[in-house]
Amino acid sequence: MRHLLTCGLLLAVVAVWGWTFTVMKEPVAVYGVASFLAVRFLIGSAALAPLAARRQTWRSLKTGALIGVVLAAGYLFQTFGLRQTTATNTGLITGLFIVFAPLANRVLFGVRTSAALWAAVAASVAGLALLSGGAPAGIAAGDLFTLGGAVCFGLQIALLDRYAKRHDVLALAQGQLLAATVILLLVWPLTDPIAWPPREVWPALLLTGVVATAVGFAVQTFAQKRLTAVQTAVIIVLEPLFAALFGYLLAGDRLTGIQWLGGGLLVGGLVLGEVYPRLRRTGRDPAARGSG
Repeated sequence: MRHLLTCGLLLAVVAVWGWTFTVMKEPVAVYGVASFLAVRFLIGSAALAPLAARRQTWRSLKTGALIGVVLAAGYLFQTFGLRQTTATNTGLITGLFIVFAPLANRVLFGVRTSAALWAAVAASVAGLALLSGGAPAGIAAGDLFTLGGAVCFGLQIALLDRYAKRHDVLALAQGQLLAATVILLLVWPLTDPIAWPPREVWPALLLTGVVATAVGFAVQTFAQKRLTAVQTAVIIVLEPLFAALFGYLLAGDRLTGIQWLGGGLLVGGLVLGEVYPRLRRTGRDPAARGSG
């Protein structure tokens, strides 16, 4: 039951992350991508600071900062890639973090991934391709940047899988946000003019800063104390599905039959990665069958 609650909590955060694509669309066009990210992470870091301050240790701060550097690099690679390639390519290639997470875990820490979880990864990649409209049409320069972002996001999940269990959740999350904030603030003047956010941008900044960033990454860190890297990736890769659903409900976007099929495959990947293994274990354990 605790496992399912953890999955549900992370899934709720992923739904919020998917919702923010619709929320951020106009504010980013008005204010600029790098500007928005820098202020968003600054707000998120400030919001989490009062809760994390008494829990913080130098060890958690250093570890969180390392993961935060990777997180910031992922956002920057993805941002610069989006400027030079299509949204379809960006969505599909970014989603490949679900492959890079177990690969990074294997290469860096020797963690093996079961056949069932690799099947879940395969189903998720196929679903992502269909939801995004198919394979990338040609390789643009931005695709390579986006691929770098996918590698970074996969690495961030693998690092959290390794270190989240050894640190306080809020302390480690705050270390990530602080490092990411510093990097994004340094990059900001190199890509966008320094300007105070317009009034119409503030609702999106506060929502994404407090909920999607402070709460979101704290929940991810909490979840990865209990979930493996691949289990986490299988849930987070549902973000494009939620983005499409909220675009459908709130922005008038329309999904084709192929895209609905892709969404179904993404949900199938979640079932393969999270539900099916637990059902098999329950079926083999008489005590578990008799406990409900």
